[in-house]
Amino acid sequence: MKDQLEALITQLVDRGVPFSAAQLEFEKKYIRQVLERTGGNQSRAARLLGMHRNTLSRKIEEHQLARRNGSRSR
Repeated sequence: MKDQLEALITQLVDRGVPFSAAQLEFEKKYIRQVLERTGGNQSRAARLLGMHRNTLSRKIEEHQLARRNGSRSR
């Protein structure tokens, strides 16, 4: 996994992707995957992510990961 991460970082740097953009995209995808694994259970997801449930709710809104019907966006 470490080698894959190194390769990804090299690609991002080579393509001139700003750190802030890479960080936001990583956070969004990481949270989305944890939510999928927990079936959308935000309390369990927050526990797995090591953050408070209110923080997770804020990040879900910030990254627009929730649809109005409660399901996750893709």
